Amino acid sequence: MVSIIDSSKSKELKSDVVEDLKQVDDIIKSNFDSKINLVNELSLHIFEGGGKRIRPLILLTSARATGYAGANHISLAAVLELIHTATLLHDDVVDESQLRRGRKTANAIWGNQASVLVGDYLYSKAFQIMVELGNNRVLQILAEATNTLAEGEIMQLLNKNNPQVTEERYLATIHNKTGKLLESAALLGAVTGDSDKKSEIALAKFGKHLGTSFQLIDDALDYMSDVSRLGKNIGDDLAEGKPTLPLLYAMWNGSEKESTLIENAILNGGLGNLDEIIKTIENTGGLSYTFSLAEKEAKKALAALAHLPSSVYKDDLERLVIFTVTRSW
Repeated sequence: MVSIIDSSKSKELKSDVVEDLKQVDDIIKSNFDSKINLVNELSLHIFEGGGKRIRPLILLTSARATGYAGANHISLAAVLELIHTATLLHDDVVDESQLRRGRKTANAIWGNQASVLVGDYLYSKAFQIMVELGNNRVLQILAEATNTLAEGEIMQLLNKNNPQVTEERYLATIHNKTGKLLESAALLGAVTGDSDKKSEIALAKFGKHLGTSFQLIDDALDYMSDVSRLGKNIGDDLAEGKPTLPLLYAMWNGSEKESTLIENAILNGGLGNLDEIIKTIENTGGLSYTFSLAEKEAKKALAALAHLPSSVYKDDLERLVIFTVTRSW
């Protein structure tokens, strides 16, 4: 699928910040302390539903890679995961999703109103922790990140059922929706470690390109994986009328009949012609093209790490890039 794999690096999502990650989970769970049981139940449902903890992992490892030996990075990682979890709750409502990570979504169990309101609660919890840290630079970075996330959500909504979306707009959308938070995670690691400006720029680039690669792979997997591996049904993006890159590329490069079929599928959503559309994506090279872009972004992420001194944490960041582009879930 990709050619960047260094055989000396494992494709497993190995980490040297396991203990830090455990403390992040403890902080998050301790903040599910509302007197309203629904808030706690719904929050725990989505938080304990699995997930790779990519954002906290990036922040924690970036901080350690720049020599940080304190504990503030743990609270910041918890903030990132709370923000990410809040966006998942909102995403599932907007997308009318029924499955996430192989489990029923919160909105499928408790309804849209509860999901939106608990998502707002998690946002407010995240900002409470941020304020307690008393670092204006951190507040500035996270305020910008959450604003960009919201813009990404709006862009995705505007893209829905729109076959006229360009590759440029698609890439801008996934940067705002996914890349920006990973970029902020890596940057916050550098800021927490009181790094020099070059390290901050390098790690921000690393997170940005890793985030873009990660979402490109996710969008490709939607047409080649299944619920037991990806945690959602194959073709979910198509069902929602989302014009992701594999679908757009197939529409741009298919026969007139194939292009019309895909255009109508984007306009109307649904899975009526899923098998034929998947075959068209494969035959036109839609998956290969998407993977090739993901690989280019991954290479840029790896190149950005060249500025960092050698360490087990730098190795972990490199391994994370390799995991991202070689995963099948």
